Amino acid sequence: MEISLSRRAAIVTGGSKGIGLAVAARFAASGADVAIVARTAEPLKEAVAAIRKSTQSRVIGVQADVSKAADVQRAYDEVMEAFDKVDIVVNNAGTSQAMPFDKVTDEILYDDLELKLFAAVRLIRLVTPQMKERRWGRIINVLNIGAKAPRPNSMPTSISRGAGMAMTKALSHELAPHNVLVNAMLVGIIRADQHVQRAKRTNVALEEYYKAHGKEIPLGRAGEPEEFANLACLLASEQGSYITGTAINVDGGRSPVV
Repeated sequence: MEISLSRRAAIVTGGSKGIGLAVAARFAASGADVAIVARTAEPLKEAVAAIRKSTQSRVIGVQADVSKAADVQRAYDEVMEAFDKVDIVVNNAGTSQAMPFDKVTDEILYDDLELKLFAAVRLIRLVTPQMKERRWGRIINVLNIGAKAPRPNSMPTSISRGAGMAMTKALSHELAPHNVLVNAMLVGIIRADQHVQRAKRTNVALEEYYKAHGKEIPLGRAGEPEEFANLACLLASEQGSYITGTAINVDGGRSPVV
């Protein structure tokens, strides 16, 4: 299936590495103008340069910390100045943080919600008026499989991701009359920078790390970011025009629930 996002403009938060970068690259390859939002300047520049080498689409980088309301507003304003509209939003910022409940302080929970829930809330609030006006929009919230089936010692991430899934469903009903589709994609073990860092912290070779986790996955391996990006591209396209209010596991079958 050939998917075109020509004449669409997209924002991808957390877009300089891993899943976010793969999604941004896939969108650009499909013809969309893409704004990558990330906190760190150098990886952001590298990501933009890499995508520009392989596509004719307009690609910009916006350095911002989306856990801060002012940065979300500034990032949105910069994208609007560059593209004059936003058709597609992928809320991907944030890594998985997990610990026992008695270790979760108010500050830890607050910071996690700011980055993973309120960042999405604020960006969606900014983009939906224009999506409603044009009667076309796509919102994809990147969560993880703990949103449906939280494990022990999985907070604060399981809390913020569970809230994100509830928001996805509620918004899908509210925005459906305006042809604005809202879906969630739930990550399992997909090759990304957070796993590289975890392997380093535990002093385990990266491939051994993935091999160990692969034993928990029916397909027997970690996913590739590009596999995740392919589904995101479908959901963002005209071919995904009858899909809304879903939370799709992208996990090689790892989740115990559908």
